[in-house]
Amino acid sequence: MPLPTLATARLVLRPFTLSDAPDVMRMAGAPEVARTTLLIPHPYEPGMAESWIGSHPSSFVLREQVNFAIVLREPGTLCGAIALALSERDRNAELGYWIGRDYWGRGICTEAAREVVRYSFEELKLHRVYAGHFASNPASGRVLERVGMQREGCLRQHHIKCGEYEDRIEFGMLADEWRGFKASVSF
Repeated sequence: MPLPTLATARLVLRPFTLSDAPDVMRMAGAPEVARTTLLIPHPYEPGMAESWIGSHPSSFVLREQVNFAIVLREPGTLCGAIALALSERDRNAELGYWIGRDYWGRGICTEAAREVVRYSFEELKLHRVYAGHFASNPASGRVLERVGMQREGCLRQHHIKCGEYEDRIEFGMLADEWRGFKASVSF
């Protein structure tokens, strides 16, 4: 089964290619972006983007993860990434994303997350999708609220990022809640 491609009004969510690696390194390697995510290191070393992109096909085949490049339809520019870390046993997935600094504040992440949540429930037939964000990154929490997730709690000083403890704010959504949310908004 090939890696999926999804589309929204403004975006194409497609598999990454190795030709995306320079843009991934530049955007993910920006200190402002790395600071807001758990798994992006800083500095972002040469070769990391290629290694990360190279891992996508096998992690999809093993049903461990599905990664999407977030691309603006016009002019076809890569602007971020969004992924689902899958648990087949529990029929759930953790949503994660990052957006390049130049693309913040444009609703791109919300649009991409809404489509990936739709894909999670309607195509993967998951029971639950969840996500967390650092308390120091409230914009990420607003994205999760806009896609219909509910705040479920706070894991106090749960992660260390850049040498400092970060609270992790937890959000989640069940398949039944998705159906109700979908009926209340236009797609």
